[in-house]
Amino acid sequence: MQILYSLEFERRYKRLPFEIQKKAEEKEIIFRKDPFDSRLKTHKLHGRLNNFWAFSIDQRCRIIFAFLERNKVRFYAVGDHSLYKKP
Repeated sequence: MQILYSLEFERRYKRLPFEIQKKAEEKEIIFRKDPFDSRLKTHKLHGRLNNFWAFSIDQRCRIIFAFLERNKVRFYAVGDHSLYKKP
């Protein structure tokens, strides 16, 4: 699975606490093998974000992404539920 990272994702990722960054890296390894692994709690978003998906890093943090091609995705944002409120 090829993962591209948006500038927004990279900016937000750098601001995360180190512990969350480590969890995100662990989840990314799982994601690369199977984006729908039950440990990720991958789900389709709705409303104005209906072209996107999200998966859980932990109970509080999520990564928002979109499928670009069969084995290619882009990570757009990372953070808590306030991500869903962003335009």
